[in-house]
Amino acid sequence: MTDFTLHTQDTAPEDAKPLLAQSQSAFGFIPGLHAVMAESPELLEAYQRVHALFAKSSFTAEELTVVWQTVNVENACHYCVPAHTGIAKSMKVDDAITDALRDGTPLPDARLEALRSFTLHLVRQHGTLDEAQVQTFLDAGFTRRNILEVILGYSQKIMSNYTNHLADTPVDTVFEKFAWAPADKAA
Repeated sequence: MTDFTLHTQDTAPEDAKPLLAQSQSAFGFIPGLHAVMAESPELLEAYQRVHALFAKSSFTAEELTVVWQTVNVENACHYCVPAHTGIAKSMKVDDAITDALRDGTPLPDARLEALRSFTLHLVRQHGTLDEAQVQTFLDAGFTRRNILEVILGYSQKIMSNYTNHLADTPVDTVFEKFAWAPADKAA
């Protein structure tokens, strides 16, 4: 992997320092992902902004978690799956939902399973879904707005998942208890 610096307030480029201060304020620490992204203040700022926008979308906490973790698991992100497990717990998302997402087993709710399925189609088919896939999503009670919001959430996860793959970002201590590996590498 490429050797990336885990920046601190002292080592970060000048334009990244206020962004890291924002991270410190929001989380009580600077997440490793943000420390890596600080190398490019533009990427860190974009990531923080897209995260804030997706978090205030029309999705519930459970639905946000489904989109985030579906992408994280599909992209086998060693950092984001544990981080979003902790985030889901802080958002009071049922552990059964989180466990099913992490394990790749059916979700306990048909509507949430439709969201996961749609998100997987979007990722795997690079946004080229057929009419039936879109209609199935809409028939599950979702809207055209939700289609675009899934794209927003996926955009956020591309930034984080790809950064973590390239930087091999160490999982933050607070999330280590939620460590995860893809099923084919878990043994």
